Amino acid sequence: MGDYEASTVVDVAANILFDYLSDIERLPEYLPQMTEARRLDERSEQAQGLEARRPGEPVRERVEVAAVIDPDDAPEHEVRSEAIFEIVEEGRKLRWSAPGPHEYHGELDVDFVADGSSKLTVRLHTDNAEGPSIDEALQRTVTGIKSTVEGSSAQPRETPGA
Repeated sequence: MGDYEASTVVDVAANILFDYLSDIERLPEYLPQMTEARRLDERSEQAQGLEARRPGEPVRERVEVAAVIDPDDAPEHEVRSEAIFEIVEEGRKLRWSAPGPHEYHGELDVDFVADGSSKLTVRLHTDNAEGPSIDEALQRTVTGIKSTVEGSSAQPRETPGA
């Protein structure tokens, strides 16, 4: 069992970075092993804005994700799973968990550093005890997010009819 953490400073404003990262359907853009992410339910009324929730109350999203995994002892293959994402706008937190026999959950925090900069921290808890490889993968993840977001300027998705 282990707890892991990796951080980096991203040259994008905290609110813009958080908006980009909390768009569930964009997960494959910044997580290279992920090939698909889609909501399983219609967006709830709670997801319509802060005024619809109590302070600190998360928006919960059930999501189906597909990812390509490359375990050391088996050939690369795609897996599909259901996951739960909680988006907490106050404090800019994104939490996730995956049901199943392995205790697996994590949290992503976006903190203000300065105008146009933010600190991205990703925390992961798993029953998997492969410490060094998990540390490396987590560092690759935050580095990949930084590269993707800074390269794209984390522009919001255009909404139809806008």
